[in-house]
Amino acid sequence: MIQELQVGVITQTHGIRGEVKVFPTTDDAARFKKLKEVILDTGKERLNMEIESVKFFKQYVIIKFKGYDSINDVEKYKTGKLLVTREKAVKLTKNEYFIADLIGLQVVTDEGEPFGVLKDVLTTGANDVYVVTRPDQSEVLLPAIRECIRNIDMEQGSMTVHIMDGLLD
Repeated sequence: MIQELQVGVITQTHGIRGEVKVFPTTDDAARFKKLKEVILDTGKERLNMEIESVKFFKQYVIIKFKGYDSINDVEKYKTGKLLVTREKAVKLTKNEYFIADLIGLQVVTDEGEPFGVLKDVLTTGANDVYVVTRPDQSEVLLPAIRECIRNIDMEQGSMTVHIMDGLLD
């Protein structure tokens, strides 16, 4: 199980005082107000960053890291991923899962037939859509609704689905 979860990606600097513009990759951008620190993954190194301040601008989060007071200090962190440890992640309610935990689940039909592997989750306005890769490498899109997704068993690493009429046409 993945121990760190991505909550955002630095898109660019903001102003000249060391702030960065972050595109949130979490369902609730307001969670940044409660975060005290994040792990910055630059691709080359991982840094523990203490958050000094948080503001919101359009769909972005503007973050100021403690000790980084100039645009020159943060310029090199563009495209860096912001991660949190699982302990600092948002608490999930029943039947809620982190996307990172769903990827790779074995998908079986409610008749016990192997169906494929969950490859991706598309977040849409109404409901999520699960992208399942079939054994023949074709892809099927399944709506994440009760009528279709019958059970998710994280311990077994499986998802049971009901293939509704017309879904494979």
